[in-house]
Amino acid sequence: MTPDERIDRIRGDHWIAFDRATIVLNRLTSLMEMPQQSRMPGLMVYGSSGIGKTMIAKRMASKYPTQYNADLGVTKTPILLVQAPPAPDEKRFYQHILATIGAPMWGRHTVSELEVRALSHLRDMDLRMLMIDEVHNLLAGSYREQRRFLNMLRFLANDLRASLVVFGVNEALEAVRGDDQLARRLDEHYLPLWEDDVEFSRLIQTLIAAMALEQRSGLTVASLRTILKVTGGVTSRVFIMIKSLAIDAIETGDERITDEAVQAWQPLWTKHAWSIPRQPVAAFG
Repeated sequence: MTPDERIDRIRGDHWIAFDRATIVLNRLTSLMEMPQQSRMPGLMVYGSSGIGKTMIAKRMASKYPTQYNADLGVTKTPILLVQAPPAPDEKRFYQHILATIGAPMWGRHTVSELEVRALSHLRDMDLRMLMIDEVHNLLAGSYREQRRFLNMLRFLANDLRASLVVFGVNEALEAVRGDDQLARRLDEHYLPLWEDDVEFSRLIQTLIAAMALEQRSGLTVASLRTILKVTGGVTSRVFIMIKSLAIDAIETGDERITDEAVQAWQPLWTKHAWSIPRQPVAAFG
């Protein structure tokens, strides 16, 4: 593989499993394997922006892809991942679901009509888990609109007998807890910022190993603390920094990330945004 090809791979999108992400995925897998019941348990995954919630959601969805049975002429979708609308708008949410599954409804329709159509399709797909990303968008609405939107999510989970999983920033937690019935159904999983501990050290080691540099990068504790300070413990920024350092190591021929390179690196996040995605939690990209 040429240096350019290696750099393209670093900038690409490849899953990198590490403990924190694996724990969440294991919890989600347990929900998928649970026998269907009238009130399926669910999960809320929350944390600061950039901590990696979206990439975990995408990874989980990729583990259970849509499958088409040509003999029966039916499509099965175990998991549906959709993004919450910019505000708690039921009509827009149903429209988004229908568009995501390839069954959009054109023209004017009531919320009830969209609901019936969406539920019909989702039942036919044998949906087992509905994942809603960016659930904190509901905070853009009034208290009444938030309650109505959360009630809709609870209704969907009940009707479909599917696990409801929501991802959002810390501020969304209290809003979700405001619906007592929904809160009782959703366990909570907090993704904190990284700290100066063994877990962070393992993360850096895992990331550097995934860069596939030709020389070993034996960073000191001081360098690890510098990475933590520069990135603020935000996962997306940790990925950006390690990727950038790895690319520099390939381009210079050093083939390893040195303490000197870590100390000299400048956190120009906007400079790197064009080539490196902002929220790559457990993925190369």
